[in-house]
Amino acid sequence: MASKSVEAGRRVRLPAGAEGPVEVFVNGTQETEGEDFTVRGNEILFNRTLYKEEVGRGRWLAMALGLFGSYERHDTVDVDFSLAGERKSISSASVEP
Repeated sequence: MASKSVEAGRRVRLPAGAEGPVEVFVNGTQETEGEDFTVRGNEILFNRTLYKEEVGRGRWLAMALGLFGSYERHDTVDVDFSLAGERKSISSASVEP
């Protein structure tokens, strides 16, 4: 019933046509372009590996019932960018290897 953190990767894809400025937040903390990540084409490339928690069915059920929580590392990525002149956001963006 245990959970574990696994390497999710270092990349997040942006939609086609996305433009800057790109603002990136990992676990609610704003990251700095050039220091924490770079933007290449339609991808954000992080300078470090991000992690996701794998939760099995038993653990998920126990959490849903409020018996206990989740305590492993689980990085969430939120991204703000421009698309066709409008500001857009991606919450809990998918992280790829």
